[in-house]
Amino acid sequence: MSDQQLRSKLHRLLGPGQPEIICEVCFDELDHYVDLELAGADPEAAIPGMRAHLNGCPACAEEHQSLTALLRHEQGHAL
Repeated sequence: MSDQQLRSKLHRLLGPGQPEIICEVCFDELDHYVDLELAGADPEAAIPGMRAHLNGCPACAEEHQSLTALLRHEQGHAL
């Protein structure tokens, strides 16, 4: 096993080493978080732990990517 693979496995087992929210909170706050991101604000200041959660949860990360893409697409058509 390479060092990178070992680090990846340890990260998944031990968590992010910083505050992290749970999936339920993520889904409740995701719209607001993406709105802040797209506005150029600091979404992590408003919703601490969200970035750590998105980095460690594939399901929530996929939701984040999908919502971000949708809103960017809608913003492009609104201009």
